Amino acid sequence: MMVGMSPTASRDRLLGDLDEDQREAVLAARGPVCVLAGAGTGKTRTITRRIAHLVTAGHVAANQVLAVTFTQRAAGEMRGRLRALGGDEAGTSVESVQAMTFHAAARRQLAYFWPRVVGNTQWQLLDTKFSIVAQAANRGGLPTSTDDVRDLAGEIEWAKASLISPEDYASTVARAGRDIPFDAAKVAAVYTNYESLKARGTDLMLLDFDDLLLHTAAAIENDAAVAQEFRDRYRCFVVDEYQDVTPLQQRVLDAWLGDRDDVTVVGDANQTIYSFTGASPRYLLDFSRRFPEAAVVRLERDYRSTPQVVSLANRVIAAARGRMAGSKLHLVGQRPPGPEPTFSEYPDEVAEATAVARSVKKLIESGTAASEVAILYRINAQSEVYEEALTEVGVPFQVRGGEGFFSRQEIRQALLALQRAAEREAVDAPGGLPEVVRATLEPLGLTTEAPSGTRARDRWEALVALAELVDDEVAQRPELDLRALVAELRQRADSRHPPVVQGVTLASLHAAKGLEWDAVFLVGLADGTLPISHALSHGPDSEQVEEERRLMYVGITRARVHLALSWALARTPGGRQGRRPSRFLNGIAPQSQRDDGPSKPRKPRGPAPRCRVCNSPLTAPTAIMLRRCESCPSDIDEGLLAELKDWRLRISKEMTVPAYVVFTDNTLIAIAEALPTDDAALVAIPGIGARKLEQFGPDVLSMVKGRQKA
Repeated sequence: MMVGMSPTASRDRLLGDLDEDQREAVLAARGPVCVLAGAGTGKTRTITRRIAHLVTAGHVAANQVLAVTFTQRAAGEMRGRLRALGGDEAGTSVESVQAMTFHAAARRQLAYFWPRVVGNTQWQLLDTKFSIVAQAANRGGLPTSTDDVRDLAGEIEWAKASLISPEDYASTVARAGRDIPFDAAKVAAVYTNYESLKARGTDLMLLDFDDLLLHTAAAIENDAAVAQEFRDRYRCFVVDEYQDVTPLQQRVLDAWLGDRDDVTVVGDANQTIYSFTGASPRYLLDFSRRFPEAAVVRLERDYRSTPQVVSLANRVIAAARGRMAGSKLHLVGQRPPGPEPTFSEYPDEVAEATAVARSVKKLIESGTAASEVAILYRINAQSEVYEEALTEVGVPFQVRGGEGFFSRQEIRQALLALQRAAEREAVDAPGGLPEVVRATLEPLGLTTEAPSGTRARDRWEALVALAELVDDEVAQRPELDLRALVAELRQRADSRHPPVVQGVTLASLHAAKGLEWDAVFLVGLADGTLPISHALSHGPDSEQVEEERRLMYVGITRARVHLALSWALARTPGGRQGRRPSRFLNGIAPQSQRDDGPSKPRKPRGPAPRCRVCNSPLTAPTAIMLRRCESCPSDIDEGLLAELKDWRLRISKEMTVPAYVVFTDNTLIAIAEALPTDDAALVAIPGIGARKLEQFGPDVLSMVKGRQKA
């Protein structure tokens, strides 16, 4: 604790273990500060130390600071770190700093100001909006199944978080090209009905969590006395994970601030992966425009991951396109070197899962704790094959951010439907047992095409996974009838009870955000899964595809030491091997290791080069050099290209050789597009070998980094 320390000792306690950039962020003058903090760079330590510095240096009282973040876990961690910092010799303590989520802060403020602003009408918070959305859907003539209602609720949440009224919903989703579960006009009608149903009369109003924010902002915006009292109470604001703020949350922050600028924001645009909820990085990207005098500090020293993991993360995000690409942070690994990330290709998902489970078991046997291992995938339906493989090798696991496959509601319903079908008279179909199963699951949502709507698509993906599991089971045991099949599936479900001891984590990439493990297995890295197919439907260079790239980046940066990336060419054993490795691996995976399992190893082979934009095979030398089809759009840094050409001319004159001997024009273009930031990324460009890396690498990397910092 800092209580009883001298000012000098207190300052040393706050700054002594910080690096130069963290110290700069902590000591920045009171006022607008933007901390661009990459993965593993110690952002929570930095912002809590900044809060402590502002308080102990007398710039602001502790109870005048409001720090907000997005999850209870993150808010709890912030409060814990502030408690650990304690206070100084004068008794100045940071423990009374308010650190909470946006919604918790708004709920507290609204409870205080409500009687003054609204009067005698009471309000009640809805823990769940399901029943009211169901009533609203019924009024609008839409289905009221669980999945349909959840999708409608999700659309209402997105609209309110995006400050979109029912009247503007249809036109907004049309402009955005948003995937929606029903016709936009019908969704808008449900939205209108929902808002009407919450107004229960003059004595009681029902509020959802978004209403907490809306009413809090409105109270401060529309009542000068409320605004004055609030702004006298809170004078300094800190916002964590600022890349995930929604327009509604930004409106609340603007109301809190008024015309003041005492705000510190922390974020990383490269980790923007929640745009489907309304989150937008534009407030982070525009911070310096709104506050031209703001201090901007970049945290790029990565204390989480080995240099090998960091290098791969940098190379993946270096190919990013669009506005966010301009804010890329170049991470620099601070840990001792570790093993190189591995890349493996398998004939099917079962072979992939089997190999991953065996690798996990070897890691655990060699001393890595099971709780320090994670298997990360794009969608929850992918968990089944890994649950099965880990069960087979006796490795305990836990599913994070979702239920185990056989515990999911739609799978329990499916097993019940199959059980009832088996108890009826004999069933038959031309396609045999797999066709019987599909016919039984069709009323539950197993359609031939993926539906719109997030929840409906999740259900569909789980049912598809179950149907393909049946295909695999019948292929191995063709004598099965429906009754025996159901018994086999029940046995699998019963064998997967949650472990008594903590085990390997199975999680989607979204659920893994904010977490880290010693060893991470990124699986299912095939086009159509990552990037997911409905992102690709918007076009190869769409923002939806770029968000998928950021998901992969987030997955990579969860690993401290061991990182394995893998993909399968088919979903089921014996299936057509028509899948392509994820386009995000193009020019990054040094070679694909085709492996049918430990008993049938194959020789390594180099993958055919593919376009990093559209993933088509590349054959022309120029296209291979550029890592894209010549017809695909370029994302070249024209300023860097000009600088490279000037440098090449100077070097060629010094060496008295033609300019192309240094680097060809195509090589310079490839550098200006790929923006390599380390040796591994530079030599990945065709035509740059060890000799040219030694001769020219330092100059080229220095120019690239100089442009990124400009």
